[in-house]
Amino acid sequence: MTTIWWGVLGLLLGGYFALAGYDYGVGFLLPGLGRDEAKQRRALGALGPFFLANEVWLIAAVGVLFGVFPHLEGRVFAGAYVLVVALLLGLVTFTASVQLRSRRPDARRGPWSFGITAGALVTTLAWGLFLGNLVLGLPVDAQGNPVDDVLALFDPYAVLWGLGFVALFGLQAAVFLTVRGPAELAGRAARFAKTFATPVGTFLVVATAWGALAVSGISWAAIAVTAVAFAAFGTVLFGLRSKRYRLALPAAMLLSATPALVVGALRFPTILVSTSDPGYALTVSDAFTAPETAGLLAWFAVPVLVVLVVVQLLTWRANRGPVDRQSLLHF
Repeated sequence: MTTIWWGVLGLLLGGYFALAGYDYGVGFLLPGLGRDEAKQRRALGALGPFFLANEVWLIAAVGVLFGVFPHLEGRVFAGAYVLVVALLLGLVTFTASVQLRSRRPDARRGPWSFGITAGALVTTLAWGLFLGNLVLGLPVDAQGNPVDDVLALFDPYAVLWGLGFVALFGLQAAVFLTVRGPAELAGRAARFAKTFATPVGTFLVVATAWGALAVSGISWAAIAVTAVAFAAFGTVLFGLRSKRYRLALPAAMLLSATPALVVGALRFPTILVSTSDPGYALTVSDAFTAPETAGLLAWFAVPVLVVLVVVQLLTWRANRGPVDRQSLLHF
């Protein structure tokens, strides 16, 4: 039961990064897509139909974390509270700015555009730093209580993950815009994608080699997910070089999902270690809730997952074509 629920949490987080990654990428790429208001609106309109549905995956994942793994939630949020606060501020700023930017035709859009870019960049960096810290462990003591060492959260390896996520979401967003974006931005988006490909490849190689040296007890599942990440990256490169962008897009989405899956499978069944106390280790069984609570939540999990997947598929099917001048723009 615990392994199944851990897999459900991984599915939700992987789905969130696979779908919302291009939201944040489009957000921080917005200034580079052109100063023209019409172009920026159509760029945001490209993600418009998917925007709120993509965020639902995170809400569902947080619900599973709180409900099924309460002992993990308390330690992770307390151990990385600085990054969690930054993440929440970035998410709120980005989401609010996207929805308010074009609410009034006569309003000034400059501050909202800045909020979109800044919020997306902060969110992306915070996610990368957060997951990078989970690879090495969080600064907690033998009881799992946070140690007052904020600088430890900005370890060079975690910073590598933060910068890597910027490149990763930038690549995903650029590929997304070659498929869904307006025709006048397709060429620029393709050039952005090729530009981001090199730092993404560097991140994959360096993070994998560094992690292999720094982490002991790596599971075979994590090695398999890492292999999937490299295969997905190779498919993205092939799609970009052959201009098969509809092939590159799902590969880029899968690539963005793999870091969260690697973190979850890295030392399984151990899911959290400490950088301050080498003897501390939290297993998935230790983090699990009471069996009665898990059994009750299971009645809701299956229908919610089915609805989530079906709605996402139908939304994609209805909006698979590129945005043009006649398209209804949500933002």
